[in-house]
Amino acid sequence: MIGINWHRTVVGRLLALFAAAVLILGLASCGASPAELPNSKNKSGSATAQVNKISEASPPEAIQKLRQALEIYQPQISILNPLPDEVLQDINVSVQFQVKDFPIFKEANLGLGPHLQVLLDNQPYAAVYDINQTLTLSDLEPGTHTLRVLAARPWEESFKNEGAFAETTFHIFTKTGDNNPDRTLPLLTYNSPQGSYGAEPILLDFYLTNAPLHQIAQENSQDDILDWKIRATVNGESFAIDQWQPIYLKGFKPGKNWVQLELIDERGNIVKNAFNNTVRLINYQPLGQDILSKLVRGETTVAETRGIVDRTYQSPKPQ
Repeated sequence: MIGINWHRTVVGRLLALFAAAVLILGLASCGASPAELPNSKNKSGSATAQVNKISEASPPEAIQKLRQALEIYQPQISILNPLPDEVLQDINVSVQFQVKDFPIFKEANLGLGPHLQVLLDNQPYAAVYDINQTLTLSDLEPGTHTLRVLAARPWEESFKNEGAFAETTFHIFTKTGDNNPDRTLPLLTYNSPQGSYGAEPILLDFYLTNAPLHQIAQENSQDDILDWKIRATVNGESFAIDQWQPIYLKGFKPGKNWVQLELIDERGNIVKNAFNNTVRLINYQPLGQDILSKLVRGETTVAETRGIVDRTYQSPKPQ
């Protein structure tokens, strides 16, 4: 009896070990390849994610059509004040811009239009629709500060041409090591998303300066030119972007969501520079009734909203 029980025990253990091995192999095969974000059919960055709650979507059709009206512009942005490396003796600073080849306005009824997005240090941007009105930075902390400016379309997407971005570093009372990016190194400027949204997909957008072209960086693997990627993380889900293009994403949860953008090299290390690792908190509430949410959902027509890209446009009157 003892021998029979022992034999049954051995067989049982062998069967259990075999089942465990099969289970482990199955799990390994399932996790071998990370899921990929679906690629949109128009220009966008390539991205790969570990999980697929967040996925890439095509840009809203109405926005694609409105975008064409702004293709003729190559914005040239300059910061006239404060001056580069200027040391100021006041905690309130007046900012002046010079803008060429870019119409800046806000359509009165719709509340959108081409504008400047102004970032102080690594704070969320402030939208400027009239450069003739004084922009004042108030109650600044003593030390070093950096001002960055982007030319942006009405739906937050930044222009990517040379000259569409400007930056200057200045100081309040004295110089410090904070908020002082190295102009010789690649710099990431987080643009979108920020704030509140009432519809998906939501734009993810950024601006790069001093980043080498992929073709040059990939020519010789032995040189000192490191290729770059953007590591984007949404609510803990990470994916890599290897193209400097806007991306539209869906899969956000109602309420608060966090988005992180990091500039990394080809080895996966963060490129050291101020602002190259930025996190923003956004609020997503489906069924928003603002004009951008309606545009994204296709609930308003291009004819009804063309005024946000053309200040001379007259909306057709109801018959």
